[in-house]
Amino acid sequence: MKITQIETIHLRLEYANGFTYAGGVCTGRLTTLIRVHTDDGAIGLGSVYSHPGLVEIVVKQQLEPMLIGEDPTEVERLWELMYGLTRWYGRKGVAMSALGAIDTALWDLKAQQMGQPLWKMLGGSRGECPAYASALLWKSPDELADEAQQLIGRGFRRVKMRLGHNDATDIAAVRAVRDAIGNECDIMADGSMRYTVEDARTLAQTLEELGVFWFEEPFPPEDIDSFSALRESVTVPLAAGENEFGLQGFQELVRANAVDILQPDASRAGGITEMLRVAELAATHGLRIAPHSWCDAVAIIANAHVVASIPHGVTVEVDQTGNPFVDELLVAPLSIKEGLLTLSDAPGLGISINEDVIDRFRLENPFDIPDGVYSDMTFGRPV
Repeated sequence: MKITQIETIHLRLEYANGFTYAGGVCTGRLTTLIRVHTDDGAIGLGSVYSHPGLVEIVVKQQLEPMLIGEDPTEVERLWELMYGLTRWYGRKGVAMSALGAIDTALWDLKAQQMGQPLWKMLGGSRGECPAYASALLWKSPDELADEAQQLIGRGFRRVKMRLGHNDATDIAAVRAVRDAIGNECDIMADGSMRYTVEDARTLAQTLEELGVFWFEEPFPPEDIDSFSALRESVTVPLAAGENEFGLQGFQELVRANAVDILQPDASRAGGITEMLRVAELAATHGLRIAPHSWCDAVAIIANAHVVASIPHGVTVEVDQTGNPFVDELLVAPLSIKEGLLTLSDAPGLGISINEDVIDRFRLENPFDIPDGVYSDMTFGRPV
């Protein structure tokens, strides 16, 4: 089996009515799918959550020419090849994310060739993974309570909400959600990187009282010292890592005793190869893994295969904000019952793409992106 082509598929959604969150009003979503084609007709899938134009340059102008003719099952060797090619301008950000999407597709191909679902090939014993609903953005407490109940009604047993207003508003929001879903279900709180250490410590006391499962990213990713200072004085578990790239980024968090739960993402942090390295790091230090997933269902499934294969994998994130790249992208939609995401027994990732979704949302020119706020990415000046 030899690689013959690496295909990039850029997708763009424009919301009729965007949602409000700490970053303003989200007006659209972006993601890029990667297909690695081989000479025997097999296709591996991956995805990348980054600037579409920069992804196009990295994949098509540098990585693809070097990968044509290579054996896709030599995954770790090819990861090192791609990393070496991009190290001088990469290590973090788009280059790491782009090579990681190819890496995920290579793992898909390797498991297909072995005739095993990826979760099983990686050592897992069950084709399922705990999953939580990621939504509950900036709304009134009553609206959040209603939405939380709806999420539980969809089969979830854990929900994540976004904080970052102020103490009174945040506390009222968490109390409303707790009252709505009861103590049998878990709440994760995302701090949206908007706190000082003192304010985060005060809020954490209430989060502890309300039994919040974790307190995520109260500070920007660069401010590791604040994570360390907060962790020394609170008992609610701290989580971070969605804005980290590569094993070295997570090593920095671990060395600083900054968090309890690491949140790598195959579509951002360097693919499944790097996720497995981060998982090994976490196991060595008694930490847990709960991947970030925000861009599309391919990333969710890739992250879930890793979580299903490791004993310290906690859960995987499932965007529930109304994203067709999550809800409609797969021929067989995500299935979540009693808080568990079912993984296929088919070889590889075990998923197929709904081509109608690609036709509806394809962004033909990744260098010409209409102005808007695309969650973590902004193009043009926000209105």
